[in-house]
Amino acid sequence: MEYALEYPVSLALEDFVPVVLTGVAAARLVKPIGRAAPRARTVAATGAALVFAGGLSKAGWKLTVALDGPDIQPLNKALFPLLALGFLLLAHALLSAPLTGDTPRARRSPPLWGFAVTWTAAAIGSLALRSTLPLMVLTIAAVTVCGVRLILLASSAGEPRAATATGLWLLGTYALGPLAARPDQSVALQWVEQSCNTLTQAALVYAAWRLSVSSPRKVTL
Repeated sequence: MEYALEYPVSLALEDFVPVVLTGVAAARLVKPIGRAAPRARTVAATGAALVFAGGLSKAGWKLTVALDGPDIQPLNKALFPLLALGFLLLAHALLSAPLTGDTPRARRSPPLWGFAVTWTAAAIGSLALRSTLPLMVLTIAAVTVCGVRLILLASSAGEPRAATATGLWLLGTYALGPLAARPDQSVALQWVEQSCNTLTQAALVYAAWRLSVSSPRKVTL
């Protein structure tokens, strides 16, 4: 896609909105995760930072191109490596947070090295294929794990609104894929994509906010 021809500055600036929303949502999840699984707090915080960095990198590239600046491809290509690793770390942290009524065995955290190996394999695959596809697929898988686990944790904690908002976030995320894959990326279509993305990330912010402000006695996440 040639952003330099059809990517207005206003659209590039709006792209920062869902990036900020996603970063805020991920950061808000650190508190309830740390409350339920203190050892996972650092992993969650690192994952949140990487997710925000990935989105910020891609949005920065779009704005630079829209302003007729240089085409800095490392900024563009950093999106999926950072998102995949960030969401993997968030998935690990969420899996470390127990559900209400979990047995001691079920509360054990999955091995972090397994997530690191998975990301490394996807990164090597992307380099070998000269394509972001392996890392993109891994990002979708990690987002799915995060979403499903959040729904289970919210339901277990008696937070149906957070569970519903997370479900909307997942559905919106899946809907964005076909839109972004269309070859005829007109400015109007890109506005639709980014508007959907903004609403989708706003749903995640709401879910994270509900969980972060809930009573620790009520919520195990």
